[in-house]
Amino acid sequence: MTTFAVRPGSSRQLAGTSTLLRFALRRDRLMIPVWIAVNALMVLSMPGTLEGLYGTPAERADLIRQMETNSSLRAMVGPVFGDSLGALTAWRVGVYAGALAAVMSLLIVVRHTRDEEESGRQELVASGMVGRRASLTAALLAAAVANGVLALLVAAGLAGQGTTGALALGFGIAAVGMVFATTAAIVAQLTESARLARGLTAAVLGAAFVLRAAGDSATDDGSSVLTWLSPLGWLENLRPYASERWWLLALLAGAVALQGAVAYALAGRRDLGMSFLPTRPGPASGRLGSAGALAWRLQRGAVLGWSLGFFLAGVVYGGMTEGAADLVGDNAGARRIFERMGGQSGLTDAFLASMVGMLGLIAALYIVASVLRLHGEETSGRAEPVLANAVGRVRWAVGHLVIAFGGAALIMLLAGLGFAVGYGKETGPILAACLVQLPAVWVIGGLAVLLHGVLPRAALAAWGVAGAVLLIGWVGPALDAPQAVLDISPFGHLPKLPGGSMQWGPVLVLTGLAVLLVTAGLAGLRRRDISA
Repeated sequence: MTTFAVRPGSSRQLAGTSTLLRFALRRDRLMIPVWIAVNALMVLSMPGTLEGLYGTPAERADLIRQMETNSSLRAMVGPVFGDSLGALTAWRVGVYAGALAAVMSLLIVVRHTRDEEESGRQELVASGMVGRRASLTAALLAAAVANGVLALLVAAGLAGQGTTGALALGFGIAAVGMVFATTAAIVAQLTESARLARGLTAAVLGAAFVLRAAGDSATDDGSSVLTWLSPLGWLENLRPYASERWWLLALLAGAVALQGAVAYALAGRRDLGMSFLPTRPGPASGRLGSAGALAWRLQRGAVLGWSLGFFLAGVVYGGMTEGAADLVGDNAGARRIFERMGGQSGLTDAFLASMVGMLGLIAALYIVASVLRLHGEETSGRAEPVLANAVGRVRWAVGHLVIAFGGAALIMLLAGLGFAVGYGKETGPILAACLVQLPAVWVIGGLAVLLHGVLPRAALAAWGVAGAVLLIGWVGPALDAPQAVLDISPFGHLPKLPGGSMQWGPVLVLTGLAVLLVTAGLAGLRRRDISA
């Protein structure tokens, strides 16, 4: 049993921080390394890939000219500030690596602050000799450790391209992660729900990405006011490998310090378990008269948020389709990557298929989060009062699974509509391409159901499965990974639409596999103890 004792001479407000930090790192001993590995591999794989795509000075010069005139692709990946492999790596993955570091950080902080309070564990811990701000400090330090390791891996891995640029990119990514760690710390004080805290912080991250994208589409040098309103814009304007602007690290550090101070001030002004924005009590009857209605009430915010995000992503990706074809041009390497991701069809169809496939991979994250809401309801103790009434376990679980699997279908449908709006052509084929991703998404959801039903203590491993599938689908084609590796992912067996031929065999097999996984998971849930 872990004990929390006050060390002689320690601050009363921070007593027990070191023990809580060790406890947090032990709890996250799987989650943190997976997030770090995925992010670091994405960054470190880029120099080799880009050397194959743009190996000559002429090809790199042509790329820079294309990006200067292609506002839609600047919105996607930002402007190019140099023609070295290091500068191209920072251009291609810098913003996305910062965003992944931000997601990792907000998950860590919310898990060890608001999640602990919502479950009641923090009250037990606080009854010992633990300082008032120890939990928040430990959560932020855990995020700092994770981001620090990521920064060192990126800097060491890219040192061959230039030590100065490698340090700038590594520490810039980590600094963005810590900005959103402190944002999550503030939101965790404002809200009464860990789910809402994660959702609101993710919304702030989404807004930061949109501001950066809008600013970069307007200018070709990152000088737009909208770009400077986003921490992701600060990261790209740090300009690793292109006359680094080191003072931007001080700006990021200042944002971390300011937001951290606000979070500490708020933490000292509220009671444990309470918030500054308390949740409005809802009705106990009427619209909440069934397990399905309760599940919808609990998950409707997430469904609506994902739906809006996927529709807007479809509009953006659809609008840049023609620009992508212009950018690739005669570059055989880039054409090969798009065709490997999207099939051996025309370049426009291959680009559309690859972007639809990327949204399918992201939809796998949605379905895992939605299915694991069952796990959260169970471990927090909220499932027991529901199941104590005339509600069976399967009925309770099915209410949430309808939202998870049906919500996945909804967001992919809206993504297809967004593509149709942005591209303005081929509405039917694009909708079919989006919907054909669903069997693979459902397989990932089925694995999450199986883990929750049979091995509830390993349920969070579903995030690792989704992360591995995302890594294979995103980085695998760029690294020219063997087809056997790509086939590990269920997405590797889907027909490449639009442009390719429809193959019903793999679609039906994956759908049947998803049904079997869900059935096995529900059977396990019926037989095991609740909160096992």
